[in-house]
Order: sequence, then C-alpha cells, then structure tokens
Amino acid sequence: VVSRSPQMKLLKHLAAEVAQTDTTTVLITGESGTGKELFAQGIHAAGPRSKGPFVALNCAGIPEQLLESELFGYRRGAFTDAKQTKPGRFQQAEGGTLFLDEIGEMSPSAQAKLLRVLENHHVDPLGDTRGFHVNIRVIAATNEDLPAQIKAGRFRLDLYYRLNVYQLRIPPLRERPEDVALIAQHLLVHVGDRAGRALRLSPDTVEVL
Repeated sequence: VVSRSPQMKLLKHLAAEVAQTDTTTVLITGESGTGKELFAQGIHAAGPRSKGPFVALNCAGIPEQLLESELFGYRRGAFTDAKQTKPGRFQQAEGGTLFLDEIGEMSPSAQAKLLRVLENHHVDPLGDTRGFHVNIRVIAATNEDLPAQIKAGRFRLDLYYRLNVYQLRIPPLRERPEDVALIAQHLLVHVGDRAGRALRLSPDTVEVL
C-alpha cells in the first residue's frame, strides 16, 4: 500500500492490529478502486491464518442462482447439472481467509445462509445432509452504503452486525492528495522496468496531477 498520508498511515496501523486479533469478520468499505482487496490480502498475510489460503469471490460477478453453490458447494446429484461434488469457497478457504467482494450485491437468500455460517461456523453444501465445520476469517468489502441498503430492505441488519465487528474505511485519493504523486511515480517505475528505461515525473507533471 503506497502512501504517506496520515489517514492511510492510521488505516495501515489499524489493519495490522486487526490482523493479529482473533476477530473472524472484518468489513472494508470504500469506493471502487480504493484498494479494498489489497487491504484484505494484507490482513490475511499479517495474521495467524497466513499459511492458509486466501480465497476471493466477487458477489456481483456471479448470477444469483449460482452464488449459493459457489459459496457453499454442492454434492453430486444435488441438481440437474451437478455431475460431481464441488467444494464451495468456504471449504476452499479452510484455515485461511475468505474475501467476499461487493457483499452488498448478495441476494437475500444467500445473505440468510451466510448469516447462519457466521453464527455457527457450519456449512451445509447443497444436497448434503452432513455439512462441515469451518475455521476461517471472513473479510467482506463493499462500495455500497449498507445502512442505506438496510433501510431500503435490500440488506439484512443482523448480517450487517455480524460483518461489522471491525470496519475499515479506505478514503478515496481525492481525500489524500499528498499520495497522488507518490502512487504515480510508483506506477511509472513499473512501466519503466518493462520498457527498459528509468522514468520519473517532472515537477510540472506532478503539479498538474
């Protein structure tokens, strides 16, 4: 996380702090492009589950009818196209971290099932009567205003409380202009490495940015 602003310094300190706790749920909020997944990866890497997998799922990128099977998995024969047993993302993340991006886009049905998993740490794959216990950290992220979504009836209040045990809000770049030139130069170094050239920003370019 490239930054020198006081807001980001504090945020990185808080992320490192929560990484060391046994808090199993973290909510990261912020506009698109602010680095929510980067912070989630950092929390995972700095925490006690770092040797386990980091599994990410974009809740907005999967059709509603497929989201539950992606999350919880299914047994062979659970539905017409279930030709073989498939582990869900919870099972894949065992011992590590499950990152649920765009949690505000999750369907009401999936929200209810996610709430039950967060409450009892037990996952029931579709078509399976046994289920299994999970030991993972869940990090959820959203660019939505979840309290407004709750008022509109699109997001569960009880799920919000379960996810919002520890919240990190990532400020957009316009709230930390001192980071603009630093990030631009960091990216320019990578461009220069690929081009085989040493590139730097001129003072005039920095002023424009």
